[in-house]
Amino acid sequence: MNWKVYIVQCADETLYTGITNNVQSRVATHNSGRGAKYTKNRLPVVLVYQEQADDKSHALRREREIKKLNRSQKKSLINSINLTTT
Repeated sequence: MNWKVYIVQCADETLYTGITNNVQSRVATHNSGRGAKYTKNRLPVVLVYQEQADDKSHALRREREIKKLNRSQKKSLINSINLTTT
């Protein structure tokens, strides 16, 4: 299965990190208000980063790593990659 780790930027400019096997569908779910509790009151969200993971286990591990980063480190990660190439 094709697992990805993603970061969305919320309307209040906070960042939310998650995993999914369908990024576009997951972002749409967030924007419908049925996504994560955190994003529900911070709509709309915009996809700003995604990266491929080997499997769900690796995706979960990478998600934890990213969530431990501070905001400036997350911004650097986001700026290091072009979404159109992933």
